[in-house]
Amino acid sequence: MKKSDRLAMLMLRLKDGSLRTAEALAEELGVSVRTIYRDMETLSASGVAVAGERGRGYTAQAAFTLPPLNLSELELEALHLGLAAVGQGGMADLAEAAEALSARIDALLPEDGTSGGTFGFATYPFRDAAEGFRFMPDFRAAIRARQKLRVTLKDRAAPQDLRPLHMDYWGRIWTCITWNETARGFEILRIDQVTGVTPLPGLFVDEPGKSLADFRALNG
Repeated sequence: MKKSDRLAMLMLRLKDGSLRTAEALAEELGVSVRTIYRDMETLSASGVAVAGERGRGYTAQAAFTLPPLNLSELELEALHLGLAAVGQGGMADLAEAAEALSARIDALLPEDGTSGGTFGFATYPFRDAAEGFRFMPDFRAAIRARQKLRVTLKDRAAPQDLRPLHMDYWGRIWTCITWNETARGFEILRIDQVTGVTPLPGLFVDEPGKSLADFRALNG
């Protein structure tokens, strides 16, 4: 049984308010008692109101319980961006709630790496990532229109002229594959490192050695 399925079943068992021992839960779910102990710690750390302790039993009460959801990678990205934006909105209560919700999602993600990495709200510096969100529309528009951008970066003294080719999401970080006109080579740019964007006049066309297909051929 996947960890996410097991945690969901544990929440269903506990939400009725009955006291259940780790031994009984382990037998019911076909896992070890030690696994139940770890799962209870995960649920508690994720913000689930688990009451009880080892040797006595557990119960939980939640204000709302949602049915299982299957999210696409794009939907998970949208949720990630929304929570990060709320976390930087300056409202302490909503920021705390966003962090708690992110921890719950993190606990339920697959353990096999298929989710692209942990959600990581509490462990990743979202302030830095949130700074880059405001430039994402510029990059998306430039990719669609095939427009060059002049970009300033935190770690570069001089602006860089780029051909943005493709954006990727890596669980916590957005990146853009570019042809860097200034450096004369391909570069994978972290959007959260961008401090300014200026669209340049004119559009670009694919040239040998500078296209997304060329990048993928080199890094295939």
